[in-house]
Amino acid sequence: MWKYVKTLEYPVNIKKKDLRMAKYLVTQYGGANGELAAAWRYLNQRYTMPDDKGKALLTDIGTEELAHVEIISTMVYQLMKDATLEELKEAGLDSHYAEHGKGLFPTDTNGVPFTVMYFATTGDPVADISEDMAAEQKARAVYENLINLTNDQDVIDVLLFLRQREIIHFNRFKELYDEYTNKGYK
Repeated sequence: MWKYVKTLEYPVNIKKKDLRMAKYLVTQYGGANGELAAAWRYLNQRYTMPDDKGKALLTDIGTEELAHVEIISTMVYQLMKDATLEELKEAGLDSHYAEHGKGLFPTDTNGVPFTVMYFATTGDPVADISEDMAAEQKARAVYENLINLTNDQDVIDVLLFLRQREIIHFNRFKELYDEYTNKGYK
């Protein structure tokens, strides 16, 4: 069923340490509009889709979102690589360090831990796909905000890729939404 390929969906090769950006970027790991929330949302909703097309789309996009979790994790790791305790304190990451050292932990930029309250599953395919479209738009907006917070082209390139994937996911969900509403699903 699974084939493990030891490369990321998009290469990450950040050369400059930037703890401030790592702190911001972690929200796309464990924040309300982040990749982990999207992955769990779609992988849970797939079971109540009325046909194989919907189940397959949610499985495929949910799995891709897990690949995005891996990309974000790699970015945060590279942005924090070789940071000293003093640098972590200066960047406001001392609370994170106290609990997790330099390990990644799913939170938003304020340190609020990930919660399943970030997503819903209603069992109604049209309602769930509507939520999925909104989630993709919110993630796109967050990526645009993150792009505005850096001038590091190595970071921007990856964020642009992830932003584009949000747009593509939105379009795929919109197609399914239109099909389901035309068929009278609710």
